[in-house]
Amino acid sequence: MATHDSKGHDLQRSLTLLWAGRSRGRRGPRPKLTVAQIADAAVRVADADGLEALSMQRIAAELGYSTMSLYNHIPSKDLLLEVVADVAAGPPPELDGTGDFRHAVRQWVGALWAGFQTRPWLLRVPLDHAPIGPNQLAWLDRLLRPLLTAGLVGGEARAAALHLTAVVRGTAQITMDMAGAQAADGSPHNEAELAHALAELIDPDAYPALAAVHAAETTGDRSAPERGDGRALPVELSFGVDRFLDGVEAWVAAKARGG
Repeated sequence: MATHDSKGHDLQRSLTLLWAGRSRGRRGPRPKLTVAQIADAAVRVADADGLEALSMQRIAAELGYSTMSLYNHIPSKDLLLEVVADVAAGPPPELDGTGDFRHAVRQWVGALWAGFQTRPWLLRVPLDHAPIGPNQLAWLDRLLRPLLTAGLVGGEARAAALHLTAVVRGTAQITMDMAGAQAADGSPHNEAELAHALAELIDPDAYPALAAVHAAETTGDRSAPERGDGRALPVELSFGVDRFLDGVEAWVAAKARGG
């Protein structure tokens, strides 16, 4: 019985396309047009003009084939996006092997953040199921290594990896949306500009916590973006990741004491 994702796609079809060209022992002449060629052309289009420009017609023109030729290899736009997202993700970063799990996780976070800054259109690709492509699985595997080193086991490590991925993706999405809105209408959308615009509207009686935070940020010295492995992390992302890793260490220590 076939397994389907939330849109009814046959996951076996997704697996076949995502792992095309990686099977061993295949004989016979190589096809003139391959899934890899289609995916590479699609990435070039998305890099140049965004995800909205991506269509079978545009990719066919890029490759010099008919649109039907592409559909013979990748039968739907949704499956195309799935393959393109995996190809565009590329291989994961090499992490520090010193055994410092926090540093390794921050390296991974920095690499993922940098990837979203380079290819923000990846944030527009729908996520219909867990990673099953070779590159996305490699990214997951690379993050699981330091989490397992930290002392998490089984589902704990997978849940931690999912949370970290969601934090990076969510922060990048918010940043991209704000930047896009600001570019479109010129109104203040980054945190500093919004705080300045709202300064005189925040009533301490109505918004006591917000007023306290705003006052502290105004008089305090906000740290500059931290860097790890040559990649800048925004303060909000860095703080959240570090506090999450504090929790991982505390959880593992508590389990050790209880066991």
